[in-house]
Amino acid sequence: MSELSTGESSESPEPSESSEVRRRPGRRPGSADTRGQILAAARETFAEKGFDKATIRGIARQAGVDPALVHHYFSGKEGMFVEAMDLPITPDVVLSAVMAGPREQAAERLVRLILTIIAEDGARQPVLALVRTAMTNEQMVATIREFLGQALLGRVGEALDVPPVRMEAAFAQMFGVVLVRYVLKLEPLASVDVEDLVKLLTPTIQGYLDPPR
Repeated sequence: MSELSTGESSESPEPSESSEVRRRPGRRPGSADTRGQILAAARETFAEKGFDKATIRGIARQAGVDPALVHHYFSGKEGMFVEAMDLPITPDVVLSAVMAGPREQAAERLVRLILTIIAEDGARQPVLALVRTAMTNEQMVATIREFLGQALLGRVGEALDVPPVRMEAAFAQMFGVVLVRYVLKLEPLASVDVEDLVKLLTPTIQGYLDPPR
């Protein structure tokens, strides 16, 4: 005879600790729209406080969810920023590409990765939209600066042992090319094949990444 028929387990089981967390007043459990709620809260928080001062707990509080849910949906603050801003690439992808071979070829891998991704209209438009917003929004400028300095250029520079000023110079070179190619659409740069552009830019970018002589 089963335990149920004896009446020994007819009482409802005690709620687990995790259940209590999920039922805590003021905290919404995961739902079909939880991810979107977190992203909306992240956009507001990053816009208000910038990348540096924004926290996972603060974003969770803004979204009305437990911080554990934020970690469930996103790979930390960097990943959340990338998705909130609809950026086409994460710092982890950039770092993996740069470190995926000999150091003397790091610039070639970096340039090819950026130019290949930005060549796709769907990936390029969010980046250009963010740049346009930054041109008229000082807080957004600060937010992008903090993200680039900490999450992207800082991590790549540390991995390659490249001083910050040299990483920023390399970024400025690439950023300028992207603007001239896709915003100003200056010919013939706007129509040059990606691989030809990789060959043209690689020596300059590698010069920034190599140790000073």
